[in-house]
Amino acid sequence: MLRSLVHTFDDRVDALVGRLRGRKAADRVFYTASALGDFGLIWVVYALLRALRGGKTNERAALRAIAATGIESVLVNVLLKAVFSRTRPLEQPDHPLPLRQPLSSSFPSGHATAAFCAATLLSDGDPLAPVYFATAAVVAASRVYVRIHHASDVAGGVVVGLVLGQVGKRLAPMGRGRRGRGTLARSWR
Repeated sequence: MLRSLVHTFDDRVDALVGRLRGRKAADRVFYTASALGDFGLIWVVYALLRALRGGKTNERAALRAIAATGIESVLVNVLLKAVFSRTRPLEQPDHPLPLRQPLSSSFPSGHATAAFCAATLLSDGDPLAPVYFATAAVVAASRVYVRIHHASDVAGGVVVGLVLGQVGKRLAPMGRGRRGRGTLARSWR
């Protein structure tokens, strides 16, 4: 029953996204977003840009986001994907633009997980939060567009990324108020 619902969801989203495929502008946006999501590249760039804005808060946010996405990558790509071992979409068309073909399991989407984990951490106390989450949404959606993931892989990745981002915020607070001053042990009060 659940498997049938998941397949129906995946098929319906793929049909909707299919209406955009093959359009030059959409191809450029989504293939570029997918490539920038490889190895968390866009999140490292955003973190560095936040650090370059200066101040301890921006530097801490940048370091925290880079460290967390590294940890997230191991948790998701080595451990979680091994548990699910889901196959990727069967149809692998000729891609109009270069695309790295991953060898790991399909669920959850590592791009979506990294995107929403990093966006959650980078947006903490930053007026640019909408930019981070908009970028995360485009990177996540790109994986369905380029047919590397099923829509449910991306949805699962978004949830995992948001949860890991919240865990990261709890384990390494930004330094506002009493909770942020001091050690990790003090943050759990």
